[in-house]
Amino acid sequence: MNFPNEQILYRVTQGDEAAFSMLYTHFRSPALKFCNTLLKDEEEAKNVTQDVFAKIWDRRIQIKPEHSFQAYLFISLRNQIFDQFKKMEKDQLLRKQYVDRISFIHEDDMDDKEARIKFLLGAVETLSTKRRQILKLNIEEGKSYKEIAAYLNISTNTVKNQLIKAKHILRQQFQVAVL
Repeated sequence: MNFPNEQILYRVTQGDEAAFSMLYTHFRSPALKFCNTLLKDEEEAKNVTQDVFAKIWDRRIQIKPEHSFQAYLFISLRNQIFDQFKKMEKDQLLRKQYVDRISFIHEDDMDDKEARIKFLLGAVETLSTKRRQILKLNIEEGKSYKEIAAYLNISTNTVKNQLIKAKHILRQQFQVAVL
């Protein structure tokens, strides 16, 4: 008999926490190994594994007991990791675009360059202390959301939201100044 059998999966779809705990216990170690192989980061592998199992529990009614749970789990893990890779790539691209926008200043126009730098620094100073700190850690020091969150003891979601708001404010101020 293969684990998990249809009966256990059916119990999970009905909200049986004990059955889900059996699934989690059985698949946690192979899931961690799989994630760690792709991510090369044990802590992040634990986070992804935990997130995927939480999503599976939240969507337990979608589990098809007659299909392979193992395939469903590993496809879910792979997709979560690929989504993270895309997000990291997008974050790096946004950081590069932000730096490129600042670098548009020509060397031969020193007065204009100094005025723009002063304007940008002034605009950054208008941000709240926490937003300014998060922005500087991300842009100047190149820290990731996770690193900033750990350093400031806040959630990665808070870091993400504060960076989005800070960049939005700076963009608006710069557009108003250009017009």
